[in-house]
Amino acid sequence: MSETEREYAANYRKPPHTRLKKGQSGTPRGRPKKDLPALLVAALNEPVYVTTNGRRRRITKREAIVARMVNESARANLRATKMLIDMMKDIEKKTGTEPPPEQHRFAPADEEVIKGAVERIR
Repeated sequence: MSETEREYAANYRKPPHTRLKKGQSGTPRGRPKKDLPALLVAALNEPVYVTTNGRRRRITKREAIVARMVNESARANLRATKMLIDMMKDIEKKTGTEPPPEQHRFAPADEEVIKGAVERIR
């Protein structure tokens, strides 16, 4: 009996002969395509290793970008500060929260003292 005529179970080194029909692909629709938002989310969620304060930490690229932007704005980088403020405003709009009210630095009595000092200087 030849090997093509014999009936056998598909085992190690004995592949099944009728898995796909002739001319038929294993994936007829092809590889699924990823859209831009999915690619961006996947790239931002990749882990990276960052050294802060002498310790090595594993964080996502998204966290690294935000930390870098905050650090740059703290160093008086105006471009990073503007981007950070714009991001904060967008987040506040989306969540529906309002920014905390500005606190007055001086009490009314202190403001009168300052106003009097300014008038004496002029």
